[in-house]
Parts: sequence; structure tokens; C-alpha cells
Amino acid sequence: MNESPARALTAREPAQSTDGIPQTAGAGAKSHRRRFLAPLLAAVALALVGLYLYVPGLYSATTNDAYVDAHVVSVVPKVAAYVSTLHVDDNQRVQGGQLMVELDPRDFAVAVASAAADVASAVANVANVQARIDEQQAVIGQNEAAIAGDRSTLEFAQQQLDRYGSLAKTGFGTAERFQQAQSDIGERQATLNRDLAALAASHAHVAVLNTERQQAQAAVARQRAAQAQADLNLSYTRISAPEAGTVANRTVEAGNFVQPGQVLFALVPDKIYATANFKETQLTGMRPAQLAIIHVDAFPSRRLTGHVDSIQPGTGAQFALLPPENATGNFVKVVQRVPVKIVFDDPPEELRWVAPGMSVEVEVRLTEPPAFVSFITRLFRS
Repeated sequence: MNESPARALTAREPAQSTDGIPQTAGAGAKSHRRRFLAPLLAAVALALVGLYLYVPGLYSATTNDAYVDAHVVSVVPKVAAYVSTLHVDDNQRVQGGQLMVELDPRDFAVAVASAAADVASAVANVANVQARIDEQQAVIGQNEAAIAGDRSTLEFAQQQLDRYGSLAKTGFGTAERFQQAQSDIGERQATLNRDLAALAASHAHVAVLNTERQQAQAAVARQRAAQAQADLNLSYTRISAPEAGTVANRTVEAGNFVQPGQVLFALVPDKIYATANFKETQLTGMRPAQLAIIHVDAFPSRRLTGHVDSIQPGTGAQFALLPPENATGNFVKVVQRVPVKIVFDDPPEELRWVAPGMSVEVEVRLTEPPAFVSFITRLFRS
């Protein structure tokens, strides 16, 4: 049978404690669950922290001993001169081949003109020697013609001697005429010998002139080399950017007198990289082309990517000014660090605020992390 409304209402009212505070039936069970869940959640959190701290070491190598680096170019003059015009300012961006500094070119222009005059004089000397050689060839031709005439005259004199000799034997000629013919033979032979000697001297003189021509040609080559050096020195008065980059550490002003080798400013190229000094125990699985994640201290929220380019074949201490000598004294084993070159894969727009010398943290992925590790990493970093 149905209960009365008053009786049902009484049955639903909670029980009253002795101090007047109502108690529910499941309060004890909830309190028990809370006491059980609290250690469980703590254990799970501790396990997640342990996974976050320990597991990455199984698939990656991380170091904070890393810095941004670049092949910084020191801009120096090759000649001594006054700076006439300075086309760059502090921290200015320049393109490859852009004119940056102009030195006073007047002294070098005068040197170029003087070298050109020396070249012209040397060339003229070569032409003079060549003209003397040509003249000597004419002298040789003249001597050869004289020798031909001498031989003809000598032949005629010999015929005269034979003729007068026959007449003298038959009594139709005089002894005096015969003796005259003999004298003519001697005279003509002497003339021929003289002209033959002159021809030999002419040929010898040609050899001397050829030597002088070689010397003159060498002088031309020397003067042309001096002119090329003068032209080169003149070109050194215009200093252009060897590649695209940014001007840094400028120490020169217009009007300064600069010397060869004096550093005017540094040119930081656009191509930068990171040098990470990993412990030698972290290099076991590290290879070129592995993924690298770079965090720049100046921009903690920015995540840059790169890859391992190369590993230096030697520790940093090995190339120090005073390398350690472990074979002397007491030995204490210290874990060494090896520089690893990390090349950025990000576009230049992402790296425009990253400069050499900035501190970075580098993580090299030796292998791909498991999916749950990636999830935990993203969870902690978020």
C-alpha cells in the first residue's frame, strides 16, 4: 500500500549527526577514492617527468655549450692611402660586389702613367734594335756582293797570269808584265779575304743584335709587369664587398690614412651556422645530415631547424694554445668536448636577427623519437 507523503518525505531526509551536521551515505567512499587517487596521480606525474628527462637521451643529444658562428671577413686595404669616400655605415647591409671604400687614387694614377711611359720606351728600344738588325742584313748583302766581285776579279787576274806566263815563255811577253800579273793575283786574293772577314763579322754582329733584341723584349715584359702592378694598385683604391653581408665593428672614417693590413671593419656574411660543443660521449650515434633543433637564447619562443654538417676531427683542447699533456704528472680523466658544425635550414628571413656570438641550445636527433615521447615533449613545452 502507498505510504503517506509525510512518511516518504521523512524517509528522504538525511540522517542527522549528534552535532546537527547532515551526513551522506557515499561520503566515506569518495574520501577513500581521493586518498587512493592522490598517490596515483603523483606517481604518474613523476613517471612523466622521468620520461621527459630520461627518454630523450635515448634518441637525441643536447648541449647548451653552443654559439652562432660565421666566416667573418675582415676588410683590409692592400695599399697605403687616405680614405677619400666611405660608402658604408655601422651595421649596414651590403650586397656582393658593392663599393664600400674609396681611397685617394692620385698617386697610383701617376704611377700607372709612368709605367705606361716606361713600356712605350722599352717597345721603342725593341724597334730600334730590330732596325739595326735589318740594317746589318743590308751590310751582309753588301759584303756578299763585294765578295762576288772579288772572286770575279781574282778569276780574271788568274787568267791574265796564265796568259802573260805563256807569252813570257815564248818570248812575246816581258818578265815585268808577268810579275805584274802575279802581283795582281795577290792583291785580288787579299781583297777577297778582307771581304770574307767583313762578312763573317757582319754575321757575328747580327748575333749580338739578336741578343740585344731579346734583352729589349725582356725589358718590355718587365715594364709591362710593372704597369700591370701599377694598374692593380690603382684598382686596390676601390674596396668592394666580397659577398653579401652586414658591416660590423667599423673603425675607419673618411679622411683617415690607412696602411696595408689594417682592419677597417668586419663583414658578417649572410650564411651563418652554429658550433655546438658536444661531449665526446654524445657522439656515438651522431652523423652528418641528422636533424638538429636550435633554440636561440635571445628568442626563446622561436624554434629553428638545421642539420649536422660535420664533426671536427679533434677536441677543442687539442687545438688550444696550450694543449693538455696527459703523460706528465697526475692524471684526472675529464670528458672532452668536440665542436660540431650545425647548418641552418631555415630561410634567411628567419635568421635576420640571429648574429654570430649568440648563445643557442642545440638538440641533434640521433633517431626518430617514439610517438608517445613526442606527445609528452609537446605537452611539457606547451
